[in-house]
Amino acid sequence: MDSCLSQCKERIKELAKEQGFTRCGFAKSEEIDDVAKDSYCNWLEANKHDEMHYMENYQEIRNNPDGLLLGARTVICFAMNYKPAVEKPKNMPQFAKYSYGKDYHDVVKKHLRPIEQYITETTGAECRICVDTAPIRERYWAQKAGIGFIGKNNQLIIPDKGSYFFLSEIITTAAFESDSPCEESCGNCRLCIDHCPVGALSIKGGAVDARRCLSCQTIEHRGELKELTSKRLGNRIYGCDECQDVCPHNKKSKATTVEELAPSQEFMELDWEKAEEMNEDDFKRIFKGSAVKRCKYEGLQRNIQAAKSNLKETTKSKGTCK
Repeated sequence: MDSCLSQCKERIKELAKEQGFTRCGFAKSEEIDDVAKDSYCNWLEANKHDEMHYMENYQEIRNNPDGLLLGARTVICFAMNYKPAVEKPKNMPQFAKYSYGKDYHDVVKKHLRPIEQYITETTGAECRICVDTAPIRERYWAQKAGIGFIGKNNQLIIPDKGSYFFLSEIITTAAFESDSPCEESCGNCRLCIDHCPVGALSIKGGAVDARRCLSCQTIEHRGELKELTSKRLGNRIYGCDECQDVCPHNKKSKATTVEELAPSQEFMELDWEKAEEMNEDDFKRIFKGSAVKRCKYEGLQRNIQAAKSNLKETTKSKGTCK
């Protein structure tokens, strides 16, 4: 790599920190390995993607970033911390931590724009920003770029910093030098597997079973909730963080400093009474520009009623115990 690209790479990492990213790493853009291909195909064949049929699309592109940007030479990976500084009290309806602030798709893309512009102006190379919606193997590339490793909970874990991170990429035709892949692993730890409320994680399976996962079922599933989901919801009404909350690496995690990811006061004050009384206009106001819109008003109300019913049954059972 010539000195110009070397200096550019260092400046990109500096810009990443200035834009609120915790980690930035570089990987050579090439076809993914056969192990990753086979693992994904097996997951699809086992129907573990449940109703997320879009995961079946664009397999050739998922296997090679060149399908997203012709002539791609480098995948630059970024990790932005989203852990809230203050969390909703445990007796209130619970939302996955990633949904506390503004929609991460918009937030992360906004913070990547200055970096993309710098690359284009400095090198003349083409770039493409990817924030979750593009068919790219984000955790695979983040591991290749040295940002972290894929844990047994299938989250990208940054050693000693945790997994409460949004991943994103800038694919570019500039040929930057690659960073060393992260070779760490979970070792013998299986806390996430043992604590999953619905048994959606398995060492043998090697991937999340979306047919059981509370995050998938409360966000992606349309229609009536499955019996298992309703019984294991607890007070969760949007997503689930259990497999991350028990991870030892998250014990050292720190709160995000990205302002757009901070929750609104109205969100923090949303208790059971307000949640049940919430109409569609309230939903649109409270979750304007939020990832929670993904499950729609009807879906969130469905989850609220199921969680309330579940909690009542739990309270009744505890009350009768001697």
